[in-house]
Amino acid sequence: MYSRYGYGGSAVLTGERAVTYMHEEALHSLPELREKLGLDDVILVGHSDGASIALIHAAAGRWPVRSLILEAPHVFVEDLTIASIAKAARAYVDSTLAARMAKHHLDGAKTFLGWNRIWLDPDFRRWNIEECLPAIACPVLVVQGEDDEYGTMLQVDSVAERCSGPVETLMLPNCRHSPHRDQPEIVRERAAGFIRRCLARSPD
Repeated sequence: MYSRYGYGGSAVLTGERAVTYMHEEALHSLPELREKLGLDDVILVGHSDGASIALIHAAAGRWPVRSLILEAPHVFVEDLTIASIAKAARAYVDSTLAARMAKHHLDGAKTFLGWNRIWLDPDFRRWNIEECLPAIACPVLVVQGEDDEYGTMLQVDSVAERCSGPVETLMLPNCRHSPHRDQPEIVRERAAGFIRRCLARSPD
């Protein structure tokens, strides 16, 4: 597990993110990390942007990926997502969100604003990675909260319909954008079973 650039204890974001930032993470940063650590046989686990990055990485076909576990992935931009991100911008100013962010990142303000501003950029509305999905043949588990404020079942449907390999879905009631926090026991149990089945298979 690692913190991406601009998050957690990793280097603080120094400029504005580009619309292509998830592709940069998937096609440059993650491969470099794998090379440094000698990770040739991986099950990628990603949440939200991290899930989208895992999809882009696997679809490239340049690096072996045994399977994917995706929590609340984004494959295109929904109106709901933009409305909730705009609401989060207001909450950052008017609530305790800034203080909570500061507990988990070297520079909570730059982490939040780097994510918030690019998603609200008008150019980002055209962001879409659905064309990548048919290239994904490895098994995929998608976990989605039914009350996710940042995405709907349309994201899950797109992954399930377009990926070439087997896709399992887990829809969780009383669950918002972070299933690992809202329904941790169910997520751990389902993910563990999925991983056991994947490890029993020979890597492609």
